[in-house]
Parts: sequence; structure tokens; C-alpha cells
Amino acid sequence: MLSSPNSFNRVLAPGNLRKVHHIALNVKDMQASRYFYGTILGLHELTGDEVPATLLELVAAGKVANFVTPDRIILDLFWTPDLTPPNLDPEQSFTRAYHLAFDIEPQLFEQAVAVIRENQIAIAHGPVTRPTGRGVYFYDPDGFMIEIRCDPEVT
Repeated sequence: MLSSPNSFNRVLAPGNLRKVHHIALNVKDMQASRYFYGTILGLHELTGDEVPATLLELVAAGKVANFVTPDRIILDLFWTPDLTPPNLDPEQSFTRAYHLAFDIEPQLFEQAVAVIRENQIAIAHGPVTRPTGRGVYFYDPDGFMIEIRCDPEVT
């Protein structure tokens, strides 16, 4: 545990970290999660030669699925069949990660909300309109909150 900022000997300089390489989520039902992220949200699933060599064996065994976001961040899903959150109510945050947010063009926001509703996905909050834009918060098959948001429309 960190005690105070003055206790650090060395730190990384601003700019040393180049980008987010990947985000990894544990999922209870791999098939439901693959459908959710790949079909409903439209993320590209890595297959064949696209799968990193270090994950080929796990992907072949059905223990990992890899998706790529539009900005090229890899989303790794790790099959954890015994996964149970401490609280089954998704309104109760059960990890330090609060949600994963995807950006969408303002003119496509209502279409995204319609897709969520048509697929009977539980909406946590929204749609909401704020000075920073619009957002809708909903749950993936494991109860992890996802947001689709857009900047305010320019008039």
C-alpha cells in the first residue's frame, strides 16, 4: 500500500506510458459474453492469425476470447465459470472498476439505445443528458456496467 507521494524513490516520467494495451474481464458465460461484445456491441473478435501467439492455446480451448475496440484496444474475456460477484444486485459495485465506456457519434446515440432496449439488456441509468454529452449505462451478461456515450451535438 502506498503511504505518501514523498515515499517514492523513482517514478515514470509523463509520456513513458504510451497507451492502454488491453483490458481483461472475467466472464462466467463465455458464449453470452462473446455474443454481447461481438454481436450486440459490434466489436471485432480476433480469430486465426489475429490472435496473439501467447493466447492461441487458451483461445483454442475456449478459455479466452479477444475483441478489438475501434481505437485498437484489446478487450480480453477470460472464462471463469465459477465467477460470482459478492452481491448479485448489479447496482452494488463489486470491483474497483466502475464501468467501461464506449464513445459513439451523437447521431447514432438513439440507435444504440434502441439496440440495448430491443435486446432487453438491463439499463442501469439513463439515457442521461449532461453538459459533457449523453450517456446510457447498462450491464453485460456478468453484471459489469458498460456505458455508451457521445459528445454534445454541435448545432
